[in-house]
Amino acid sequence: MDDCWNTDTGEAVYRSWDVVKNLKIKVHVERVTSTAGLSSHLQQQVLSQQEGEDIELETLNAQVQKGDNEEELVVGWQEKFFSQYEMELYQNEAACQTPLDRQYHTEVKAIKRGKGRRNRRIFTFTDHDRYTNCLPLAQLQHSTDLLTTTKSGPTFLAERMASVRHRRQERRTMDSSVPKTKIINWEPTEEFVKNSRMVNNAMQTMHVMADLGPSGRLGQKENECLLLTIKTDANGTVIVKPDFNKNKEPYRILTEGEKKDVWRLWVENVSAPMKSEEKEREQNMYKDLYVRHKEYFNSLVGQDFEMPPLGVLRYIMNGEIVSAKGFEYDNLYIHFLMELPNNWSSLPNQPLSGVTQTCQTKTLGKECVAYFSFPFSFEAFYVSDKESEELVPQWPVIYFKVLSLDSWQRYRTEGYGYVLFPALPGKHTITCHTWRPLQTGTVSALRRFFIGGSPELEDQSYVRIPGTFKGERLSRFGFCTETSGSVAFNLHCIQQSKAFVDATMMKMRRQRVFEQLGGFSQQGAVCNILGNNS
Repeated sequence: MDDCWNTDTGEAVYRSWDVVKNLKIKVHVERVTSTAGLSSHLQQQVLSQQEGEDIELETLNAQVQKGDNEEELVVGWQEKFFSQYEMELYQNEAACQTPLDRQYHTEVKAIKRGKGRRNRRIFTFTDHDRYTNCLPLAQLQHSTDLLTTTKSGPTFLAERMASVRHRRQERRTMDSSVPKTKIINWEPTEEFVKNSRMVNNAMQTMHVMADLGPSGRLGQKENECLLLTIKTDANGTVIVKPDFNKNKEPYRILTEGEKKDVWRLWVENVSAPMKSEEKEREQNMYKDLYVRHKEYFNSLVGQDFEMPPLGVLRYIMNGEIVSAKGFEYDNLYIHFLMELPNNWSSLPNQPLSGVTQTCQTKTLGKECVAYFSFPFSFEAFYVSDKESEELVPQWPVIYFKVLSLDSWQRYRTEGYGYVLFPALPGKHTITCHTWRPLQTGTVSALRRFFIGGSPELEDQSYVRIPGTFKGERLSRFGFCTETSGSVAFNLHCIQQSKAFVDATMMKMRRQRVFEQLGGFSQQGAVCNILGNNS
């Protein structure tokens, strides 16, 4: 006999855009008995014998009837198939108490008058049946264990989900009798947890069962076994336990009692695929729905956007200080500030500086990296000055310095740097290299190591070009520095503006703007090359 079994009996979760009523599942059970195995073995021997020694195989096949040892049934969502026990129960009208029982009584009578049942062993419990949620937990757990190789006790959540009935939660107002001093129980007991907490089961459930009793003794409740559980909700989630076989080995079912039979179980999804005409019709329906949603949202938002006045550029930056790496000490934090050139302004209550949290470094390769992920937002306005010859505006600058703080509250300056606002809108990833002032001599190094502190810049704009500098040449001869780590930025920039120039001067000034923009792009390319070679 085949000793290969599928032991993965856990539940599988599927998501479908289709309605669940189109779900079709084929369930196949087959008994594996010694009689069936002997019959198969004798048949193979008979086929290999000579033609003159024919033996009638009908006598061997008569020992095992296929209808008793094998059954296959295609089950639809919430499709009701009666068991032998239910057929005997519902044919008696006196035993029917609820409207559902009387409906089943009518269906059972129709089946009796017709061609009979399509099923013999396999039957179902739908979500409307009183047996769906009223099945004993021990029976459900026992039936589930028949499909598994290890015995495991049910969890608290499994107990609650198996015993909770589908219900609608009522909205209750706060009663004045509720004590307001001890609303939270900080030390709940296990009994308090089980009695107080309720699991709201919002899913529809369906069970596929099987009567695995001996031939001629069908209809006994102790021989019923849970084969498959299907759950679904309104969001298109379908939970199947156990999962479809998908060309894998069958599941193994071992019955209880004096005669322990072994059964094979196959579960297959046989739902009909959607036709091309139906798929096209559904896509057109979704397109129409999306168009209507778009029109509805447009009616809520309107067509009038907030625009800056004529001659004003609105610049919005949503930035992020991502990380810093390559610095000497740990526990890093970053101080940053914005500098606005001429003709730039910001909102009155908007801060122009900030500081990140202190972050410990992590070893990444040969470097230590501190991940900040610190977000910041900034909004500025540039007013075009017609009298100025600067047609391309000078962009704002982000100056920053990296500092470290140790357990003795000693801080050290680790590096200075700056980032120029990007001239083009969109996303920009920038890595800025830093440096720090260096004071020669051993005393300065000892002071930095033992008591902290280091040379600092009085004017942080000295990193680039000081704002107070008005000359033609800036000399930094004799100023000693040391290269330190780098800081990574993610900048998302938005620009919004109307026309900057008059219609009469547009053509001439546009040519000059393009020339200067070309010069900026060449300068940026040169800086990138120098940065890569450094």
